[in-house]
Amino acid sequence: MFYKFNYNFLICFLFLFFSCKYEKIENSPIIIKNSFDIPKENIDAKDELVFDDSLIKEKKSKVDKDYSFKENVNIVHHKYYSFLYSEKDEQPYWVKYVSTKEHILEKKYKRKNNFREDPLVKTQSATLKDYSKSGYDRGHLCPAGDMCFSESAMSESFFMSNMSPQFPSFNRGKWKALEEKVRNWAVKYDTAIIYCGGVLSDISKTIGPNKVSVPKYYYKVVYCPTIDNAIGFIMPNIKCELSLDSYMVSIDSVERLTNIDFYNNYLPEVQKRFESNSKIKYWF
Repeated sequence: MFYKFNYNFLICFLFLFFSCKYEKIENSPIIIKNSFDIPKENIDAKDELVFDDSLIKEKKSKVDKDYSFKENVNIVHHKYYSFLYSEKDEQPYWVKYVSTKEHILEKKYKRKNNFREDPLVKTQSATLKDYSKSGYDRGHLCPAGDMCFSESAMSESFFMSNMSPQFPSFNRGKWKALEEKVRNWAVKYDTAIIYCGGVLSDISKTIGPNKVSVPKYYYKVVYCPTIDNAIGFIMPNIKCELSLDSYMVSIDSVERLTNIDFYNNYLPEVQKRFESNSKIKYWF
């Protein structure tokens, strides 16, 4: 009897173990193999992030109940970009902006670095003091490089609500390269509709008096209507040495990670068509 009981217990244990293991894989974001295989020597010495890819295996991020693109009090509309603000994290869940060929080629204004608080954030945005001596860049979400066509557009891009703490090696490296790549796509395909932000889950570090969250990962999704195709990126907030296409994922993957439904103003069947099938020939 004793041996029979243990045998049955072992069978049950093995069944539960493999069932749970399968469920975890099944519900994980679809990440291109080796996308996050970053050699340790590529991480800046002063970058205190311990690289951990467990975040990309989580089922969904825990964000505020009303996180999507419904009209709510936390959505802020500037003239040239919009965002949904997270007061807890002192930065947006997402920033939306549109880049066009006409705007990108019309380079009239240079950046003036007039960083300042955002008067449209009712709960108050982060401040310059939050980033002072933190070791992090005030990383643009809506890029200043896309706003050169207008003085007011350029000025808007320097609101502190449009910033997120990025390691210098990331902000001035692959994140900048991705911004430039998106501008090239906007010129090539006439229009690009972009959402981007930090992944505001699994936050373990904050900076400044207002405790601005430091994301471990950043995302960007791009849809070009003229080719009816979209592409996504998930990048760690560290020094990234791999090629940009190594961080390429589907829009569905980014949605699973962030729990945000991008482009939900499109019909479901249209959204499904371009979000789940990124055609690399259009992008790289």
